[in-house]
Amino acid sequence: MNTDLLVRHAPRRRLLAAALAGTLAVTVAAALVGTNPAGAAVPPTGAVPLVGQPVGFASVNALGQNGTTGGAGGPVVTATNSNDFLDYIDTVGPLVIRVQGTIQISSKQGVRPNKTIIGVGPNATINGGGLDFYRSYNVIVQNLNFTNAEDDAVNVGQQSHHIWIDHNRFTGAVDGSVDIVRGADYVTVSWNHFDRADKSMLISHSDGAAGTDVGHLKVSIHHNFFDNSRQRHPRIRFGEPVHVYNNYFLGNELYGVASTENAGVVVEGNYFENVPYPLISASGYADSGPGRAVQRNNIFVNSGVPETAGSVVEPRTYYAYQLDPAAGVPASVRAGAGTGRISG
Repeated sequence: MNTDLLVRHAPRRRLLAAALAGTLAVTVAAALVGTNPAGAAVPPTGAVPLVGQPVGFASVNALGQNGTTGGAGGPVVTATNSNDFLDYIDTVGPLVIRVQGTIQISSKQGVRPNKTIIGVGPNATINGGGLDFYRSYNVIVQNLNFTNAEDDAVNVGQQSHHIWIDHNRFTGAVDGSVDIVRGADYVTVSWNHFDRADKSMLISHSDGAAGTDVGHLKVSIHHNFFDNSRQRHPRIRFGEPVHVYNNYFLGNELYGVASTENAGVVVEGNYFENVPYPLISASGYADSGPGRAVQRNNIFVNSGVPETAGSVVEPRTYYAYQLDPAAGVPASVRAGAGTGRISG
């Protein structure tokens, strides 16, 4: 987080801390209760994890952090305007931040560690700007519509770790919907709707980033709906393993997954429909050199042939997971991904 942001919010942060000291602490377990939309098909047993319990790399005990619990154990507050929202995400200590209505922000705003940021109902929105993680950790972002970000909607960078991005909708970002860069680690991106996004997800920002990124960028990407989004689902450099499983790829104009610069990705149990280049690896992409990719148990409908290369560290080395049959992925992801599936 940059120093000018800290200075600007310091007086209000002290007032906020004093107010929160007298607030009855409500645990995140009580605040976050999973629901299914009325009339929606229920995804396969075990497909949707309980709210507050990520699957994948965000669940792994590492770097001094026991999984990702967000603001559990801290007070619960509700943000209905941008001033309060910016104060809350800049508060020291655990906090559950319920977002109600539309919050208008600009640029990318820093989020301190140990936060849960969750939308109230299906229409909670962050418009115009995005969230930035700079050496932050243990943060959950759920049930939010990110619209019209002037840069990235969510940027996970600068050695941030244990970040869980879950059940959100992304549309209209000028740059990336979700970027995971500069040595970030232990991230899960799950049950999100990338709604006609251009650049959905970037893992490592540059071909010259080997010094910060090799040995990091362990990311799990599961049960997302890449809905007529153009590219980067994700585009990967250096990270290993990146685990892409049980996602629904629909009408992705440029490509599905691209592994470059010796990255290692496991792509399994996904459903690709109308995707001309579902998986790129051995040929590299644009100016980036080739990467490594393993694919298995995927379904390709009116789509191209996946390109594989080399071997990749198995995700099960780090965590256990349940792979759903690929044939059921379109129905379960349509029913379960995006906002309005969980309550804040």
